[in-house]
Amino acid sequence: MSLAPGFFRTLSRLFLIVSWTAFLAALEVVAAQAQPRAEIPETVHNFGQVRDDMTLSHTFEVKNTGNRELRILEVDPDCVCTVANYDRVIPPGGTGKVTLELKPYSVGRAFNKKTLIRFNAPNQPSVNLVLKGEAQKSIEIVPSHIIRLQGGPSANPTAQVRLISNLPFPWEITKVQNSNPDQIDATLKTEKPGKVYVLEVRSKYRDQGHYVSTIELYTNAIHRPKIVMRVIADLKAGPAVIP
Repeated sequence: MSLAPGFFRTLSRLFLIVSWTAFLAALEVVAAQAQPRAEIPETVHNFGQVRDDMTLSHTFEVKNTGNRELRILEVDPDCVCTVANYDRVIPPGGTGKVTLELKPYSVGRAFNKKTLIRFNAPNQPSVNLVLKGEAQKSIEIVPSHIIRLQGGPSANPTAQVRLISNLPFPWEITKVQNSNPDQIDATLKTEKPGKVYVLEVRSKYRDQGHYVSTIELYTNAIHRPKIVMRVIADLKAGPAVIP
């Protein structure tokens, strides 16, 4: 029994269709398996004890353990004080870097700054990178940069403020500028050279009333060349004494 030529043509077409379908299915499997994969060995960096005048910087590594390009789609810090530099594309098997920098005077006491990173990786679409530490003030003002003068005008109310440096070099106040010398006296005394100063402010105003002045202290600190003190005076006469 012989088979008609059309049978073989039909069989050939069927074979081609099945083969092509299998090939497309295989491509889909390969495409599904070809993905970027983000691995971040370290997500939290602790600076420990620092000063608030320091620039703080740390570089995090991002590894692509997948077989397609890993892309960093977005970097979103929770503070405008954070500056980010990063590799936008990381090849398969490669390692990229994300460097986060905190500007001087952007941290105080215990700090915890987060930056959200978004990837095109199905295994980890996003991650928070954290910079933390404990910031000490480079210059402490005790009790405050606001100086209050209260009492009767004839008593010449006086207040003192201590300025304490935690800087690693001898700190100097080079100039004292009083915005209102007719109403207040401002005297600077050195308690510990290069370290501690005492500012004494005394009211000279002879009438009752409320006034505000400023005292500017100029220093040799690059990141904080000027400190502005506010003086708020509230002068009232005491109750009259009835004989």
